[in-house]
Formats: sequence, structure tokens, C-alpha cells
Amino acid sequence: MSIDNVPVLVDVPAYPDVPTYTNLVGGLHIWEGDGWKEESLSWKIGTYLASNLSGPQELTLRGPGAQEFLSRLSINNVYKWKVGTSKHLVMLDDNGYIATHGLSVRDNEDTFRHLASWPWPIYKAESTDLDVELTVRNIFLIQVAGPTSLQVLERLLGEQVRDVAFLAIKDVTVPGIGEAGEVELSRIGMAGTLAYELRGPLELGPRVFDAVYQAGQGLGIKRSGWRTYVVNHTEGGFPQISCTFLPSVYEDDGFMTHPQFSLFGNAAGSERTGSVDHQDLRARFRTPFEANWGWMAKFDHEFIGRAALEAEAVKPPRKTVTLRWNKEDVVDVFRSQFEPGEEYRNFEFPTTPQSPAGGHADLVTIDGKPVGVSSTAVYSYFYREMISHSTIDLDKAEIGTEVVVHWGEFGKRIKPVRATVERFPYLDLPSNKDYDIDSVPSGVTSTK
Repeated sequence: MSIDNVPVLVDVPAYPDVPTYTNLVGGLHIWEGDGWKEESLSWKIGTYLASNLSGPQELTLRGPGAQEFLSRLSINNVYKWKVGTSKHLVMLDDNGYIATHGLSVRDNEDTFRHLASWPWPIYKAESTDLDVELTVRNIFLIQVAGPTSLQVLERLLGEQVRDVAFLAIKDVTVPGIGEAGEVELSRIGMAGTLAYELRGPLELGPRVFDAVYQAGQGLGIKRSGWRTYVVNHTEGGFPQISCTFLPSVYEDDGFMTHPQFSLFGNAAGSERTGSVDHQDLRARFRTPFEANWGWMAKFDHEFIGRAALEAEAVKPPRKTVTLRWNKEDVVDVFRSQFEPGEEYRNFEFPTTPQSPAGGHADLVTIDGKPVGVSSTAVYSYFYREMISHSTIDLDKAEIGTEVVVHWGEFGKRIKPVRATVERFPYLDLPSNKDYDIDSVPSGVTSTK
């Protein structure tokens, strides 16, 4: 299959009733599947089915130096890590800005896999003195999230899998697809609700995706695409590289000019928009403390960016909060489209700019003084609110604080939008790690 005569990796079926596909992050993805409103409700009332993160290659690191290599890259302690479990690893540049982050899996004592991430480890491996071998393969990564997701998966697999704990992994067999144990199931997700991932060889992706979709009939399953992706992350309280901020590799000349990574250097989400000067990359970068991930940092080992992060840890200046935008001011943006003169930048539902949009940054002020930066504007159909993630001064981050978001493009007409600091995450439903699995009806009639 191709888009505009450009061959792409295919990891989803060509459904005749799916209105829009897109070529993003190295593969063919659904842009809008069952309608963005239905999709944005799915992880709260049914099942969200998406393959947005298929495409970036799975990186395997193995050898006697693999664990030390990951340790030198990651702010996390990678030694207190059980085999067969996952970790969210955060990797920095020398200045303490996030270069990449992603899910990693420990398969055995000296073998690790890194998923859905920028290829920062590959770039850094070129200059390492450690004994570590890196290999890559194309995989599918299918996200299945929401209150009925476990039932859907048990229908799919024909067995109960509620023994899969949060962050744990289990090899499974999808009946009629691939070899026994060729697919892995992980209880992980960024939706803020009960969520799982299915992962395996890319060539099996379309068949597995459709098998999950068929298993979810009658359980509120919706095929979801990139159009609603940032809604998921914004409601669920998970900042995401290339969606709510940019990786700092944009300031690394070696990475940006590397022939192997040219695709990433020109990746979607790199376009800079918003009321903050478009030349200001710092406003579009994040440190771990700014992304609310500072708690992951363990200063018991040497890692790239440690000195900068350790200095920030003494008194972190900012954190990420949810901003709820004033409805009257949002409506005024639409009103300007029907008046003479220069209009305000319009909103595109459900996200503006449309995802991925990590290069977007709007100035946030209190009494005219800068206090933070707001990322993509997100319309939550579930809450009927316009919300955004904002990195804001720590002493202004208390719930109820009133701020002003400067909505628009730098050098053009700006709309001051009143906003209020609200709970983070904004989604007020049971989280994945705390979900009461015993409350979920079985998806199979008998156990195996």
C-alpha cells in the first residue's frame, strides 16, 4: 500500500468505512476511525483501539554492557528491575533536557528492548566503550484501553489474562495468527485508565488489529487514530515527546545531520507554532521536573545530564499542570472568524495544532508577567472543556490559580484566554495501576 506513491509500512487493515488514513512516524496509520467524538469517549466508557505507535523500530540491546549502557543514558535506576517487566526510561542531553523517553522491557539479565522512542540510544551507541550489541526490528504496537479492554482481550485470546499485573508482560497466542507466543501482552498505557498493549512482528499487525476489533464488538470498541491521540495524553496527564514538547535532539548537530536519522530530523511535530517566538526552542523543551518525571531520577549512578538535573532538583522551578480554558474567551476566538479584520487563530477540534504538535508553545502570564508555557489546545468532548498542559512556575501551580494563555501566532493577533489551574491528571477515573481487575466481567466462559 502507498500514500501519494510513497511506500509505507502497513500495520492496520484498509477498512472501507474508515474515512482517513495518514502516513506518520514511519507507517500507515488511521487518522480518524470511528469519529473523533466517539474515539475520545472510548477509553472512558468502552475500549480504545489504536496502533498510532507502530512504526518506530523496536531496539534490542544485549550483551554484558547492555545494562550499564542504559544506566549511562537514563535518569532511572535500571538495576532494580525485575526480568519480564517494563520501565518508562527518560534520557537527557548534557543540558538536562529530555532527548527522548520511552518504554523499555527487560527480557533477561543482559537483554533489554526499547520501544516507540527516538533513536537516541542508537546514536549514543556509536561512541560507547561498552560491550553492547544493538539490533532493530519493525513491530506492531496496538493499544487497547478502557473499562471493557480486558474483556475484549480475553475474548480475543480465549483465556483469562487478569494475572498480568501493571507493567508486567506475558507471551500470548492470538488464535489463527502467527506462532504460539509470538505476540506479547503488556499492561501499560498512557490513557490514564485500564490499558494494555499488544506487540509483535509488524507483518502480523493488520490481522491482529482486526482480530481485536472483531472481539470488541458489543463492548464499545472504537478504532482510534492520530486525530484524538493528544486528547488521550492531555486528559490522562502524560506529557509526550513530539506531541506536547520537542526532543532536545533538535539542538544536537550530530544527531540532526546523521544520515540514519534524517527521518526523525524532519519528523511531524517539529514545526514551531504558538505565541512564543518560533526561534525559542527552550520553550519547547522540557526537563524531567518540568514534565513531572523528576521523581524517576536516581542520583546513584552517572548518566548524561546528571549535573544539570541534580542542580535543578535542589529547587525545581516549574512543573506541568492542567489548564482549563475560559469558555467565553474560547467562543470569542470563533466569533472573530465572522467579524471584519484579522481574526484570531481558529481552533481545530479536537486538538490545535493537530497532532503531533510538540513544537507548539503559547505564553502563559499572571498580571502580564510570564509564568509558563502552554502546549497543544485540546477539546475534551467528555468534559466539554478546552484544556491544555502547561509548564508553570512552581509557586503558581496550585489548583485554582488564574492565569492568561496568549493564544495565537507570534507576530500576529493574540487572544488573551483566561484559564484556571486544575487537577493533574484531568481524567478523574480509576488509573491503570489502581484499577480493580476483580470488578471486570470475564471475557471468556471458562478459564484455561
